Amino acid sequence: MSVASLLDKTAVIVRRDALTAIRYRAGFLLGGAGALAELAAFYYLAQAIGPGFRPDGVEYFAFLLIGTGFYTFLLMGVHAFLQTVQEAQQDGTLEVLMTTATSPPVLVFLSAMSAFVVNTVTLAFYLIMGLVFGAFLKANVLASIVVFLLSILLAVAIGLLTAAVQISIQKGSSVVWALGSVWFLTGALFPVATLPHWLRAVAAAIPITHALDAMRMALIEGLSVREISGKLLILTAFVAVMLPLGLAIFSWALRRARLEGTLSFY
Repeated sequence: MSVASLLDKTAVIVRRDALTAIRYRAGFLLGGAGALAELAAFYYLAQAIGPGFRPDGVEYFAFLLIGTGFYTFLLMGVHAFLQTVQEAQQDGTLEVLMTTATSPPVLVFLSAMSAFVVNTVTLAFYLIMGLVFGAFLKANVLASIVVFLLSILLAVAIGLLTAAVQISIQKGSSVVWALGSVWFLTGALFPVATLPHWLRAVAAAIPITHALDAMRMALIEGLSVREISGKLLILTAFVAVMLPLGLAIFSWALRRARLEGTLSFY
């Protein structure tokens, strides 16, 4: 598939989902109100704890802002893959979609991409409002973009694994639930260094932990690509292993479901 064709298909899908979202724009207002309420809660939590608490040497409110905002962004990105498959199963269109000229992994990826676009806008709004609440960000733009792109690839890899589980045993939501359950190990709300030693090892095995660390370094501390190269290498290693693995497992699950006639089960 050519790049031009891929971009055309992406544009069509994004336009379709944008038109759908416009019809239900009240959801955006409710989401915005929820984000503001969450930011207010974190702001007053940081105020109550006081300026003496500086996890990893940074202001606690900024620590919370990046941790919760970026963690939610990645989790929702993974959920987009599950939602794409589930909706196609419920509509009875999954089997038809999987037999089109576009390869199944690309088709699922394109369908999830529009969710990534919406989630990116939501994340930007969250960060901007965080600045309004008084968060201080130095923001090295290049480093932030590199971390952001690597993190998206991680979310895609995990999303493909989630979609594979949904196709195989209709329990893809368990993967999203597991990711949501280990939030305390990723450093979203408090630094990983406060955990017991054995839990720190578990936290280090979770790729989102390193994504949050790297994004904080780039956005809060303003560190350059060279200065966060260690974290970037770790993220790259996770992507190099998990993305091909996710593609392979998704393709295998799809072939198996076709042979067993369970592709549209949900």
